[in-house]
Amino acid sequence: MENRWKMLNAVKYLGGTVLALGIIAFLIGFFASGSSVLTPMGIGAVVGAGFVFVFGVFFVAAEEMLEKAYQGTAPYKTK
Repeated sequence: MENRWKMLNAVKYLGGTVLALGIIAFLIGFFASGSSVLTPMGIGAVVGAGFVFVFGVFFVAAEEMLEKAYQGTAPYKTK
């Protein structure tokens, strides 16, 4: 269970860092720079940060479900 929180924190910090860098790159490219090369790079980084976060949370949840299945407990109870 402790490993899950470490992995969630890693996903959170990685996604947040990429998101912050993407927002900064977008703002510099859109407002401050005469060149528009940074604008699509910033947009791509923001979208990439969203993918990193969503896939990371999915993998952590999948690992938790597999861990419960290996212990012999029902990971999800249905009626």
